Amino acid sequence: MRSKFVAASAAGVFAVTASVFSCGVASADAYAGETYGDAAGALSGSGMTVVVGGRVGSELPTEKCIVTRSQKAPWIKGTNFQQVNNTMLLFLNCNSAVATAGKPGNSAASPEGQQALKDEQAYAWKSTTEDGAQWCAENMKAHPDWNASAWAGCPGT
Repeated sequence: MRSKFVAASAAGVFAVTASVFSCGVASADAYAGETYGDAAGALSGSGMTVVVGGRVGSELPTEKCIVTRSQKAPWIKGTNFQQVNNTMLLFLNCNSAVATAGKPGNSAASPEGQQALKDEQAYAWKSTTEDGAQWCAENMKAHPDWNASAWAGCPGT
């Protein structure tokens, strides 16, 4: 009996020591920066259940909110033999991409605000000019592997 206790104690001490002194590998959040609509679509397509874990702001419709982070839900469903955690929590920023009078969002001077302004200009160029429409047509054929955000503003998308 004593040897079982010693073995269990040693295993416990090793586990605690390993967790305290080991270095974790940081990983990027695969869904951060995507719209809720895109992230939820990808997760649902892979069999995950999506739940909004938190939300900041109310300027944007939920589908267009930006995911700031994601994490697996802390609960587990199922029996003892088939425990499953297939729920992903998405935390959203639903403020405007760039702040304007009376509407919260990123500062136009911040890196995020600068990128949002560039994205808005690119969208307008693609959707309102002949050169932009031509760029869309040429690049959609040449680069079918580009993600959907590259085509934002292109006619027919």
